[in-house]
Amino acid sequence: MGVTEWITAAAENVTAKVTKGGVADLRPMPRVLIDKGRMRSVYRFTGPAAGDPVLLVPPLAAPALCFDLRRGCSLAEHLVEQGRSVYLVDYGTVSFSDRGLGLEHWIDDVLPHSIRAASRDAGGRPVHLVAWCLGGIMSLLTAADQHDLPIASITSVAAPFDMTAIPLIAPFKPLVDLADGWPLTAAYRLVGGAPRALVKRAFQLSAIDKVITKPYAILSHLDDADFLAQLEAVDRFTDNMIAYPGRTFGQIYHRFFRANDLAEGAFDLGGRRISLAEVKVPVLVVAGTGDSIAPQRAVRHLVDVLDNAADVEFHTAPGGHLGVLAGRGARATTWKYIDEFLAVHNPVD
Repeated sequence: MGVTEWITAAAENVTAKVTKGGVADLRPMPRVLIDKGRMRSVYRFTGPAAGDPVLLVPPLAAPALCFDLRRGCSLAEHLVEQGRSVYLVDYGTVSFSDRGLGLEHWIDDVLPHSIRAASRDAGGRPVHLVAWCLGGIMSLLTAADQHDLPIASITSVAAPFDMTAIPLIAPFKPLVDLADGWPLTAAYRLVGGAPRALVKRAFQLSAIDKVITKPYAILSHLDDADFLAQLEAVDRFTDNMIAYPGRTFGQIYHRFFRANDLAEGAFDLGGRRISLAEVKVPVLVVAGTGDSIAPQRAVRHLVDVLDNAADVEFHTAPGGHLGVLAGRGARATTWKYIDEFLAVHNPVD
């Protein structure tokens, strides 16, 4: 691009930011509500659809718009354009009154009801789960625990299953173990969970290098509308982080991070032991090459504990924790893997 073209493109983008508030198209994909319960709203994206339903499962604390980040970089939009029947479960907001909810609420209630709702709305067809981060962990535990659910396959993106492989945690673990975890335990019990402001800061700190270099990145890409649109969409995503309920946060903190229970492929919950060896459906696992929250080794460990899955695929793709799912590069990598996986296990009629 020549100097004149660069100046013209940059001027157009600056004008759009000043007069329109930005260059990103942040309109949500059209959808209709098909089911609702406590911390559960299930939507169907509208449009011509075929094949088995695909249910998008977000993690806790992150907004469900991770799957519909912006037009042109929305996994939901992409799947709808492929002619698929696409659904989304949204947990809504978390208040102090929800502090007693544990992972049991999602594994015993939210996800089973959401899966059955999508299947019922699609005429009784089996459901293919596409999940991100903790959504992947919860989806797999749900499938392992409840064999009667109409689950046809699971795609798990950026879900860590070996916490010792996460560099962000390793330096602090000896100190936490020495104190038996009481400072953090006392803190989250006092406030009823992990506040949304804290969740937002933690997400930002996981990519602190990008936060620091953001002003320079904006200036050096003033001519690139797609780059600027992605930054705007990620900012909106980060601003909409959600709190963790106290009991759920405690379980994740003590059982996942301190005890590393998931690394053994089994998890005690609500008086029963859930083994990932009970997952029988095909599973696609994707890890981000630049993910500091869920590094490749932590994500790939899932492959080692899925002893009885009908089929297990593992891929890596460029991007950090959000980028591997909804980054600009995901369009040609992660989404391609999902397309190919669904083409085998869920061909469009």
